[in-house]
Amino acid sequence: MPTPLEQWVQESAQLTKPEKIVWCDGSEAEYQRLIQEMLATGTLQELNQKEYPGCYLHRSNPNDVARTEHLTYVCTSQKDDAGPNNNWMPPAEAKEKVGALFAGSMKGRTMYVVPYIMGPASSPYSQIGVELTDSPYVVVNMRIMTRMGKAALERLGNSDKYVKGLHSLGDLDPNRRFIMHFPEERLIWSVGSGYGGNALLGKKCFALRLGSRMAQQEGWLAEHMLILGIEEPNGRTTYVAAAFPSACGKTNMAMLVPPASQKGYRVWTVGEDIAWMNVGPDGRLWAINPEAGFFGVAPGTNSRTNPNVMRTIRENTIFTNVAVTPHNTPYWEGMDGPPPQEAIDWQGNPWTPDSASKAAHPNARFTTPAFQCPAMSPEWENPNGVPISAILFGGRRASLIPLVYQSFDWQHGVFLGATMASETTAAATGKVGVVRRDPMAMLPFCGYNMGDYFGHWLRMGKNLSNPPSIFRVNWFRMSPEGHYLWPGFGENLRVLRWVLGRVHNEIGAQDTPIGHVPYPTGVDVAGLDLEPGALNELFAVDRDGWKDAVASQYEFFKQYGDRMPKEIWHESEALAKRLQS
Repeated sequence: MPTPLEQWVQESAQLTKPEKIVWCDGSEAEYQRLIQEMLATGTLQELNQKEYPGCYLHRSNPNDVARTEHLTYVCTSQKDDAGPNNNWMPPAEAKEKVGALFAGSMKGRTMYVVPYIMGPASSPYSQIGVELTDSPYVVVNMRIMTRMGKAALERLGNSDKYVKGLHSLGDLDPNRRFIMHFPEERLIWSVGSGYGGNALLGKKCFALRLGSRMAQQEGWLAEHMLILGIEEPNGRTTYVAAAFPSACGKTNMAMLVPPASQKGYRVWTVGEDIAWMNVGPDGRLWAINPEAGFFGVAPGTNSRTNPNVMRTIRENTIFTNVAVTPHNTPYWEGMDGPPPQEAIDWQGNPWTPDSASKAAHPNARFTTPAFQCPAMSPEWENPNGVPISAILFGGRRASLIPLVYQSFDWQHGVFLGATMASETTAAATGKVGVVRRDPMAMLPFCGYNMGDYFGHWLRMGKNLSNPPSIFRVNWFRMSPEGHYLWPGFGENLRVLRWVLGRVHNEIGAQDTPIGHVPYPTGVDVAGLDLEPGALNELFAVDRDGWKDAVASQYEFFKQYGDRMPKEIWHESEALAKRLQS
C-alpha cells in the first residue's frame, strides 16, 4: 500500500510525464553529484575555487529574474477569503488552466522529490513540505535553504500532514507562468519560472503565503521578519523581531555589527527573513527561523553595509545573475573597492565600467548556508525558539515617521503594523519616493484576507500574558535639504538600546498623540556627527502631516469592508482625536 506521499508523487508523475523520478536524500554526495551534472550542462559555472571554495554562478533566463506578483494567485472557494490583497482564481479554474501547462511538462527531464523541514529538525513548531521539481538548480538551493532529505522523510513517516509543492520550469514563457496557492489543500503549483521566490517553494510560498493561513487556523504567527538577539555588556540577551519591506536594510540589521563606540555589545543573528512565532507555556511569544540559509540580494552588499554576510558568502554559495571578473570571482554594483576594468555581465556579455547596462542584475542573489554566518546565535536552532521581547515595524520614510516610537499597548501596536508604509526605491519600481502601503511588510505575502489577518494579530494578543512591546522605527528620515538625519547601519544599535530600556522598564519616554517617543537625551548620540537640530527633527511629531496620514490610512482600510476589525477603526479614530486635542 503506497503512503499518501508516494501516491501523490505517482499522480504528479502521470500528469508531468518525467523520464525518471529521483528521491532526494539531502546528502553531501548527492549535492556534489548535482553540482557536477549542472557544470556539465552549463546550468552552473564554477567560480575561482581558491578564493571562493564551493561557490558557483547560475545565470537565469533574462525574462525570469524576480518574483512575479501579478502571476501569483491564492485559490480559495470563496473570493473574500483571499481578500483584495491577493489575486484570486477559483480552485477548479486554476487546476484546469495550470494543469494544462503541467501536462507533459517534465518530458525528457528528471522529477526530483525534495522532502524538507521548515524549522529546526526536532522543533515542535517546524512543518514539513515536499517539493516535486524538474530543476536541479532548485534542488541544490533547497538543500541550502531548508533541512532537506532523509530527516524530513523520517519525521513525516506515513502521515499526510505536509505541504505539497509541484514545480516545473515548463518552457519559461512568461505568458505560461503561474504561481498558484491552494490554502484549503495546503498545495502550491508553480510553473514557468526557475527564479528563487517562484521556484523555491519552501520560501515565500510555504513559509509565508500558506504559512500565514496555517498560522491563523492553528493559533500562531508566520511573519516576514528578521530575528536577532542583543547581548549587553552585563551578559543579558534580549530577542527582537522586526518587519521591513524590501530595500529598508532588513538583512543588514539582522547581521548588525556594533560600532566601536558601543563597546561590550554583541548582536546575534537568529534569522534574516522569516519568523514563525508561537505562544509559549510562559505566555510569551517564542520565535523560530524556519529557514536554514540566506537568499539575499547581492547589489549594494559590501563590507560597510554588511560585513557578516560578506564573510558568509565566501564559500559554499550559489550566486545567481551576478557578473564575473577576469579572476573568475563574483562582482556586483556596490561591492567593495573599485569596479573591475572588465567583466562578463549577468547575461554572459562583455562589460566595462563605461557600459550602459549594469554588470549584475539589480535583483542578483546569493544562496548561502546560515551556519557559516559569524554572527549566528548559539540559539538559532533551539527547538523551542527564542523569546521575543520587542517587535519592530519599519519602513523608508523621508519625513513624518520619527526615528523610533513605542505603541501604547498591543492593540495600538497592531495598528502601527497595519498602517506601515514605505517609500519606493528605483530597484523596486523604477519610481522613487512613492509611498506604498505594506502592513507588517506582509502585503505581497499574506495568503488570506488582510482584514482577517489583522483580526488574528489582535486575537494573538489576548493569548499572550506577557506580549512583546511594539515599536515603529525609521532610519531614513531626511532634512529639508535632502540629507539623512541618522547615520544608520551599525549605529542603529543606539536605537535598539532605547528599545531595550523600554522593554526592561529602565528608561522613560514622552507621551505624544502617536505613541511613546524618546526624550531628546533618551538615545545615546555621543560621538555622532549629527546635523544641528537633527535630534529635534528625528523625534518631531508633525500634527498636520499625521492628520493627512489618518485620512490615507482610512482609504486603505476601507477596501477590506466588514472584514476590517472594529479595534483597528477604533485606533484610527482615537489617533485622529489625540491629534486634534
